[in-house]
Amino acid sequence: MNTLIKIILLGTLLAAVPARADTTVFAAASLKEALDQLVADFRQRAKGKVTVSYAASSALAQQIVKGAPVDLFLSADLDWMDYVEKKGLVRKGSRVNLLTNRLVLVAPKDTKASFTIGPKFPLASLIGDRRLAMADPDYVPAGKYGRAALEKLGVWQEVSGKIARGENVRAALAFVARGEAPFGIVYRTDVLAEPGVRIAGEFAQDLYPPIIYPAAIMATSRSAEAAALLAHLRSPTARVVWERHGFGAAER
Repeated sequence: MNTLIKIILLGTLLAAVPARADTTVFAAASLKEALDQLVADFRQRAKGKVTVSYAASSALAQQIVKGAPVDLFLSADLDWMDYVEKKGLVRKGSRVNLLTNRLVLVAPKDTKASFTIGPKFPLASLIGDRRLAMADPDYVPAGKYGRAALEKLGVWQEVSGKIARGENVRAALAFVARGEAPFGIVYRTDVLAEPGVRIAGEFAQDLYPPIIYPAAIMATSRSAEAAALLAHLRSPTARVVWERHGFGAAER
């Protein structure tokens, strides 16, 4: 049975299933503090429970494709939302670009390192015989953005063998906060969530693809509240919260 027929049959079966009040959200790890606050606000008027699971967008997308029961997906990049959408799992007309972010180099809070990041930036020598903390640059959005920036700077080959790979951006952030890595590449918003690190340098935005967080309701969702929650996350009230946590608003 081909994929299209399976999706059609699944849609037919779901049509006979009544809507439910509970809502399950899969969200990129970097959204945690802001999204927790916004979901808490929404729960005060929601009719059912709202459950949020945080992880790397790559891991979440793969779980969705394998059949995880999810109502709303917030990804840290376009590629993993595209992956889910190409499988026919995004509800038509529900996908929106929600937020933007920026990329920074961080160091432990008790260091005084500060750099202007440019071509041939001597990152390898700064790391020495230690490691550069990054979310997995092969799969995780923050790591992919970081690798793109280092490639454009012409230093990726020098540091590619010195990467401490985190399963998501918050894991990479923790490596630096605990002093297990002297530097790390994370989102600017992550610095606000972790007092154990400081910004040592910022990557120019033309060094990596635009960091855009798309959100969409899943085609298999039976939640009666998913659309209302997504609307809440796009509201002017939510924008204040997102901006307080360092996120920018994506162009609509």
